[in-house]
Amino acid sequence: MENKKQTKKIESKNEVANVESTSGSKVENTTIPKKPVKPPKVEDKPFEEFIIEHFIPGLKTSIEQTGISVLNIKLIDGIRPVVGGKCWMVFCEISEQRRFWLCFNKEVITSDKTILLAESNSDPSIVESFLIDEKKTTLPLLISRVLQRLNGQKWIGAN
Repeated sequence: MENKKQTKKIESKNEVANVESTSGSKVENTTIPKKPVKPPKVEDKPFEEFIIEHFIPGLKTSIEQTGISVLNIKLIDGIRPVVGGKCWMVFCEISEQRRFWLCFNKEVITSDKTILLAESNSDPSIVESFLIDEKKTTLPLLISRVLQRLNGQKWIGAN
């Protein structure tokens, strides 16, 4: 009984596999498709690009889908209200004179975060840690948790 003889040849660009039968004759040429190159995840983009091009538009759309008007939303590099300390903040003002700040301690979306909430043009009265138990930070997670927090404050949704 003869052992089956198989040879495989991969050409650099065409990636063609040559398979030989036991008789030594070529049986088939099979093109092996290249794996598509995955585009980088939006979360892997530079901080400012991620926030300005993805997080802010996504958050604004999500808030407005609840029937609440977004009057102002922007990224600020400044001093955190109440607690102090320089940080990056997404500041958002919505209808009924409600405002919140999502603060990032570093220029990285996985850094420690806090959220501050204020009503009626007053100083923020609530300062809380934000997403402290999450191992992975994604765009949908950030948006959903901000909405969840605003809903908990009874600023959005049917409460």
